[in-house]
Amino acid sequence: MAAEIVDNDSANRYEAWDNGELVGLSEYRRSANQIAFIHTEVNPDHKGEGIGAQLATVSLDEARQAELSVVPACPFYEKWIKRHPEYSDLVSAEFRKESL
Repeated sequence: MAAEIVDNDSANRYEAWDNGELVGLSEYRRSANQIAFIHTEVNPDHKGEGIGAQLATVSLDEARQAELSVVPACPFYEKWIKRHPEYSDLVSAEFRKESL
């Protein structure tokens, strides 16, 4: 499934939408130079459809464009970045030493 991923910055989260239905989200806390992903969830009816991967890809690509360092405080993001090392350079140095 190709969901529409949008940054709902007023709610501090990326949202995945499919045909007007919210099917997933990734909550974050952002500062001037850093974004911490703190919680990700996908509607159980849409598990296994790649929605989490779409959320991670879009949000991390946007973090790269904005030159933000990333704190993958959410276990999903931590595991996803480990499986996709092309994003490991985004992880803040302090967090990289602890987990990646």
